Parts: sequence; structure tokens; C-alpha cells
Amino acid sequence: MKISIHPLFFAAIIASAVFGGFLACIIAALTALLHECGHVFCAARFGYRCEKIRIMPYGAVAVCEIDGIRAKEEVLLALSGPAVNCVICLILGGLWWFFPSTYAFTDVIMWTSLGMLLFNLLPAYPLDGGRVAKCVLARFLSPRAVNITLRAINVLAAAALVAVFFACGYNLTFLCFALFLLFAIFEKSPPAVKINYSTSATLKRGMEVKTILVGEDLTVLKALRFLDEKKYVILRTPSGRQVEQDELLKIIEERSMYDRVFEDIQPNN
Repeated sequence: MKISIHPLFFAAIIASAVFGGFLACIIAALTALLHECGHVFCAARFGYRCEKIRIMPYGAVAVCEIDGIRAKEEVLLALSGPAVNCVICLILGGLWWFFPSTYAFTDVIMWTSLGMLLFNLLPAYPLDGGRVAKCVLARFLSPRAVNITLRAINVLAAAALVAVFFACGYNLTFLCFALFLLFAIFEKSPPAVKINYSTSATLKRGMEVKTILVGEDLTVLKALRFLDEKKYVILRTPSGRQVEQDELLKIIEERSMYDRVFEDIQPNN
């Protein structure tokens, strides 16, 4: 797994060195890196692959391939990052209890970890708390209703952060967080990635056909987990219903993630 740094991060470092807060900026970046490592290790435990962690001016982002992840796994994956921050806070709290003199050297780490923990638990998407909220809401609402609800939550959370911005003496951190949540409202969810198996180079090399026996109640969301860019996938049920990868990609585009794949598929004779 690679760790990359966004060019604007260096601008943030220079600005912090000029205007003060250089140490706080470095600590925030390292704390964010540990936070994302929690997500990466959890994703690996569930069998998903993470390509890299990118350090951004506002934190860090783990780039992982989690298409088709189950709701329960997604909740645990979302909470794994805040769990790391929670552990850091507990360790430092214990350190202060037994060695009070260490407070002077670790207070910035503690408050940075605590702030990151609380902010990420806000039920606003795409924060970790928002991802948990999305999984919970998806059990009771349609995808469109979930999307509308999450956007409304983002607006309310941003408004609350703006209020805190004024209440805390114009602390720009809260204003930046509010703007981040507002911008997230206008971001569209990425569509399902189509696996390109039809290029001449791929066909020339040849491609293995992978047939997978699945249940009749297989949902589109779960079917995504079987897609493999190195194999042509065929899903088949014990009753003889079959969906090839071409048809599956069309189903992904046309249906909800929680619709059944074999709903309109007739058994093969």
C-alpha cells in the first residue's frame, strides 16, 4: 500500500510555519494517517484491498475497493477509524493519570485525536458517522429518501458548525469543516465501476470464466462483490437461473442496490 501527499498539503505546511501552528499541523496529519490506517486494517480483515492513503490539506483519505460491501461490514469499517482515535485518547488519558507531567508534551495530540473522533462521528456524509447513518437509513428508506435525508443532515451539521465558529471566537477550523460538509452535498455518488473485459488486448490474452452458485435472493449490492476484472463472471442459482456479466452490468445501472438480481430471470431449459 502506498502513501501519497497532495501538493496542497505542502502549502498548508508552509502556511502553518509562517503563521504559527506548524507542530499542530504535523500532529493533525499524523493523527489522520493513524485514523485511516484503522480503516485500512479493517478493510483488509474483511478481504478488501486498499490501494493507498492520500494525505490531504484537511486530513487523509484511504482509497479502498469496497464495492458490494455488506451493511454490517461497512458500519464496522466506518467505526474502525474513530476507534483508533478513541484508543489514542484512552492511552493519553491513562498516561496523564499516572504521569501528570506528560500533559505538557501530549496535550495537542489528545485534543487533536478527540476533535477528530467527535467530528467523524457526526451523522453527516461522507464522514464515518454519516456512513453509519446511511447504512441504518437504508434499512427503512428508499435510496432517494436516504439521499435527501443525508443532505438535510449535512446542512444542519454545517449550520451548527458555523454557530460554533462564531461562539468560539471565529475559529476557522469550524468554518472549514462546515464548508466541507456543504460541498459534500453536491458530490454525486460514484456509479458502479464497469469492468472492462472486452478490449482487444484482453480478449487476445484470453479471460477465465468464473461461474458462481448463488441464492435466489441475491441482491445487486451483494452481486457487486463477485465482479473481478481478471475473470468473466457468471452467476447461477440451483434452480437454473443464470446471469452473465454483460447482463449483470445492465442490472446494476437500472436497479436499486437492494433489488434482487434474479427477479425477472427465467430458469434455463
